[in-house]
Amino acid sequence: MSQPMDRQAEFSGTRDVRAAHRFDEQALTDYLQTHIAGFTPPLTVEQFKGGQSNPTYKLVTASASYVLRRKPPGKLLPSAHAVDREYRVIRALHAQGLPVAKPHLLCEDAAIIGTEFYVMDFVGGRVFWEPFMPGISGTERAGIFDELNSFMANLHAVDIDAAGLTGFGRPEGYVARQIKRWSEQYRASETEKIPAMDRLMDWLPDASPSSGQVSLVHGDFRLDNCIIDQASPEIHAVLDWELSTLGDPIADFTYHLMQWRMPPSETGAGVGSLIGHEDLEGVPALEDYVAAYCRRRGLNSIPDLDTYLAYNFFRMAAIFQGIVGRVRDGTAANPHAAEMADLVSPMADVAWDYARKAGA
Repeated sequence: MSQPMDRQAEFSGTRDVRAAHRFDEQALTDYLQTHIAGFTPPLTVEQFKGGQSNPTYKLVTASASYVLRRKPPGKLLPSAHAVDREYRVIRALHAQGLPVAKPHLLCEDAAIIGTEFYVMDFVGGRVFWEPFMPGISGTERAGIFDELNSFMANLHAVDIDAAGLTGFGRPEGYVARQIKRWSEQYRASETEKIPAMDRLMDWLPDASPSSGQVSLVHGDFRLDNCIIDQASPEIHAVLDWELSTLGDPIADFTYHLMQWRMPPSETGAGVGSLIGHEDLEGVPALEDYVAAYCRRRGLNSIPDLDTYLAYNFFRMAAIFQGIVGRVRDGTAANPHAAEMADLVSPMADVAWDYARKAGA
């Protein structure tokens, strides 16, 4: 059996641009010189190692560094890779003072580099690719967990109208629509029969929970989508807003809780897990973490927790199957995408376990 990868080494930093994701750098330089004040060639382009969905590049110039996110080239699933929505929400939250990178521009003209893209500031700091954060003190680990919890509560308290995000999504029926959407995406990407996924797609539509609350939701909030200060637990920027919309904040928060129950990947290619690290100093118990969020939001508890977790593990399994589908179609952004195939079924099994706890 091969050794599990070192996720921190594997996903941190940049690399040369992959052949499938190259573009005309001179055309980009010319465009950005015209559209970003102070943009000063020459331009060096590198590709970030991490990330599965939208290819992401570091742009280094004589005066500043930027980040470019683009749709991947090739055949894409309907409504996926919505960089325009991602740009809109980052622009809105930056104006509200939430920790996101400063956005510069959205280019919807695919003729420039072959697909739509947007550009934002490069933000320095630490990215932890393991949710248990090896190599730091228990006090700092506890502080970072508290920052994550606080960010979720603050995000879910954003005034949607004041932020200019009215109409950013249909708030009613969020989870039900997500179940329908990810069932369709799963079918479009399916490469083998997974019985637990079929059972979940039968059960979830009638069981879909709703908290009755509406907020902006991130859709993929986890530690490795955050840039943390080098010397403190402070979050400098939250990344990867591709799945953000208006919806149920409890669905968003319980997605974030999956790290406590995520099936560990033997190869390390999947999402990090806290399983086996629960007793590490500074890792809060799941129940305590839920209670802290509820205190911040003025909630007594989270009813239907098991149903929300069943939905979220199902959704994550469908997202991973989408990555496997992109391997099949030749559009996967990450070199480890093929290893995701082994993770879909274990996540579906965890989802079904929660569904059974919820009465399925």
